[in-house]
Amino acid sequence: MADDLPENAPPGIDPSTPTFARVYDYFLGGKDNFAADREVADMVMQLVPEAPVVAQGNRVAIERAVTYMARDLGIDQFVDIGSGLPTSSNVHQFARAANPDSRVVYVDDDPIVLAHGRALLTETGVATFIQGDLYEPEKIFTDPALTRLLDLSRPVGIVLAAIIHHVPDERDPAGVVRALLPFLASGSHVVLTHLHDSGDDPRVEEAKRILQSGLGGSYFRHSSEVERFMEGLTILEPGVAHVTEWRPAGPAGPLEHPLHTQMVAVLGRKD
Repeated sequence: MADDLPENAPPGIDPSTPTFARVYDYFLGGKDNFAADREVADMVMQLVPEAPVVAQGNRVAIERAVTYMARDLGIDQFVDIGSGLPTSSNVHQFARAANPDSRVVYVDDDPIVLAHGRALLTETGVATFIQGDLYEPEKIFTDPALTRLLDLSRPVGIVLAAIIHHVPDERDPAGVVRALLPFLASGSHVVLTHLHDSGDDPRVEEAKRILQSGLGGSYFRHSSEVERFMEGLTILEPGVAHVTEWRPAGPAGPLEHPLHTQMVAVLGRKD
């Protein structure tokens, strides 16, 4: 079996320790993952075979939000914090399809994400990838590579896709989001997606346990808690909604899949 073969990892990367970025990559059908990542993902999928649907739904919601900001709100600069590994569709592609003048800064602190992101997503004058920590916003927004590409005196679209649910309560998720706001001009927007605690599927409870033990913390929270994380922002319609129900192109209708209830999206404006 391929997973029995020794794995070569870049210097400084421990392939025996799973990371959410690589598990997420596996769920999306990517190849930038190791046996330890696949083991965690497979355990989740044994309980919840539909788990990749959650990852896919998350990408759909981000595409809709970025497209809305770029096309309808005229925002042409974005910061994707905790961007994860590049996929077949990334924020700068969504943004530039809607507004060809868009520029994007990707931010992550995972070394393997940085290596792949810099190789695949950097495009002069269009997109760049910087190392940054969600808990240190000043370093992110004063990074010379970011300030060369973006004008922070103008509105920015901030993407927090599937990252705040890794912030434990003791580190104050609402405060983490709020700490970003002083760096943003009025008219900036923040889109946030988060694992949702619907409390109606016992299989998901076990999947939560696996994610929390295998990845060092993935917190499922109720939509009312996610709404509190947007304090200081004006939440736009439809508020905190399941990813397939957040601004669909056509009528929302029924959820495409019950597992979509395990991820919600919300968009807020800084006035």
